[in-house]
Amino acid sequence: MSNTNVLTIDAKTLVKAWQDALPEFIKPSGECSIQADEKFADTLLIHIKDDGRSHYSFDFRVKYVDDREIHVEFIDVEKANVHADEQTEIIQSLVKDYTRHIRECAQSLKGVTKQ
Repeated sequence: MSNTNVLTIDAKTLVKAWQDALPEFIKPSGECSIQADEKFADTLLIHIKDDGRSHYSFDFRVKYVDDREIHVEFIDVEKANVHADEQTEIIQSLVKDYTRHIRECAQSLKGVTKQ
């Protein structure tokens, strides 16, 4: 059975909702910025700066599959503005944690995205 629920919220409202909600899911270890993907109205670009001693920053792409389900894609990680090895245990652990936080945030916003 296919799900035909499409995302009907405009990109500006979606970005604002994520900007308000996501920081609560990644505190106290990080800060984030969210922007709409200019190519795809149903996609967000998320940049998370880890405030730990490592000074890592992570980039993710979040695409809405429908009005309640997202696909999270890890794009890149940098340490002090230099590309970092994505395969290390610490990076993989942080990516997993941030992906979980992003999914939790999306769940908290389903009242906004499901219209």
